[in-house]
Amino acid sequence: MAKKVEVKDLLEAGVHFGHLTRKWNPNMAPYIYMERNGIHIINLYKTAAKIEEANAALKKIAASGRKILFVATKKQAKDIVAEKAKNANMPYITERWPGGMLTNFVTIRKAVKKMASIDRMKQDGTFNTLSKKERLAVDRLRAKLEKNLGSISDMSRLPAALFVVDTTREHIAVAEAMKLNIPIFAMVDTNSDPRVIDYVIPSNDDASKSIESIMSFVSEAIIEGLSERKAGSDDDSDDEEGMAKKAKAPKKEKEAKKVKAEVPSTDEEDVEDMKEAKKPVRQKSKKEVLNEEE
Repeated sequence: MAKKVEVKDLLEAGVHFGHLTRKWNPNMAPYIYMERNGIHIINLYKTAAKIEEANAALKKIAASGRKILFVATKKQAKDIVAEKAKNANMPYITERWPGGMLTNFVTIRKAVKKMASIDRMKQDGTFNTLSKKERLAVDRLRAKLEKNLGSISDMSRLPAALFVVDTTREHIAVAEAMKLNIPIFAMVDTNSDPRVIDYVIPSNDDASKSIESIMSFVSEAIIEGLSERKAGSDDDSDDEEGMAKKAKAPKKEKEAKKVKAEVPSTDEEDVEDMKEAKKPVRQKSKKEVLNEEE
């Protein structure tokens, strides 16, 4: 079971530190607890409640077998997000967001397939038939594609949801998801607009410790959802296997009750009686029976 969200854990991770008050977004007011030394302090009780809410939805998505795309390109977040996304077996973008990643997904998929094509060339020997200059160019292309798109190579269709760290920085990703009505989960700091986010997690999106804390809760919920899906599929396969075996099993025919044949008696009297019994019997007519004397 996923770890319960405790306010003290969030406090220790510095999740409550917002931005300078002069940089705030007024729409974040409901999530701000107070102002201290010119910095807004986030209400961690609301953060904890929002994490629980987001995790329930993420767990449900994971259990359905759909993908959640993680987006975090800022230096202090990229390594943490990449690690947590890998652990949860989910795609992620931690380098520059490719324009049209969602709205022009067909083109992005072609680029991903190009990587697979280059790999096949190396396996079947076609790569070795190229000139040295061509091989160098292909290797450079492969490295570039791997850097930008390697982490989404298993994403064969649009994700069911987006999880973003710093919505202000990743505004293009947010805009594309909004255009396609893809649900957005996000760590939202006091300088960002929460109105465009479906599942807001008010939190410090600048400190690596804070990002690590939130991502740990999120990834655990997703992993739990995947485990439930696996357990459900195992149960279904066991049921199907049992039904298949039952169907294949030959039906036992009811064995006819064997009656032991009776051996004819060899006694002289019995033999004579048998001969007498075999003689043809003349049935009396109804008239004869009526006229019989008592």
